[in-house]
Amino acid sequence: MPEEVPRPRVGLFVTCLVDLFRPTVGFAAIKLIEAAGCDVAVPMSQTCCGQPAYNSGDRRDAQAIARQVIAAFESLDYVVAPSGSCAATLKHHYPQLLAEDDEWCVRAAEFADKVHELISFLVDIREMTTVAAAFSGTVTYHDSCSGLRELGVAQQPRRLLASVDGLTLAEMKEPDVCCGFGGTFCVKYPDISNAIVEKKTADIAATGADTILAGDLGCLMNIAGKLHRQKIPVSARHVAEVLAGMTDKSPIGGTKA
Repeated sequence: MPEEVPRPRVGLFVTCLVDLFRPTVGFAAIKLIEAAGCDVAVPMSQTCCGQPAYNSGDRRDAQAIARQVIAAFESLDYVVAPSGSCAATLKHHYPQLLAEDDEWCVRAAEFADKVHELISFLVDIREMTTVAAAFSGTVTYHDSCSGLRELGVAQQPRRLLASVDGLTLAEMKEPDVCCGFGGTFCVKYPDISNAIVEKKTADIAATGADTILAGDLGCLMNIAGKLHRQKIPVSARHVAEVLAGMTDKSPIGGTKA
């Protein structure tokens, strides 16, 4: 009898926004990762990825956070995050942050090799081509800046969305243009951020879609807030919720405007 191959152990990096505002995304991620043939661990010692501190120039705190996250996850086979911005921080910026530390630069590099954005992990690493989910309606997809430009996440979510029963994808004219969130950017430059997201919601509305999907909760919260203020009847959901068939909860930001 052939020896059973152990299932890969995947550490789920939940992210702050998912933990505090949309836990359903985390549960959807677990469901999808398990469907891809992996076991999931959620280290309780994980905290923020450190991106706000890093982007604000607080390298000392960002380095301390990076060390904590690496220590929590490095024993696992993979590290997966349902966020392009957090995954990019773990994968690309941790090695830079710890480059001058002889011990931690090696650990950061080994850790970074294990890090993947959720949908990229499912498609590129686990070779998932379809999902067992249904969603009735027309959606449009926003390419979040970090996921697209730092991690190359573009066709992967669209490939899986094509297998969702009842779903129609209507592309925006400019799906890869920033939504204006940018983490602390929207706080430091609110007027510029508002002008950017206003262009994004106009592009969304022009598609005729009833739902906007993305892989980053920050983008979705920003877009959902603007849609609500403009009374544009488009719902916002994380793509993992649709792919996992977990859409019973109200859309992000509540019901449609």
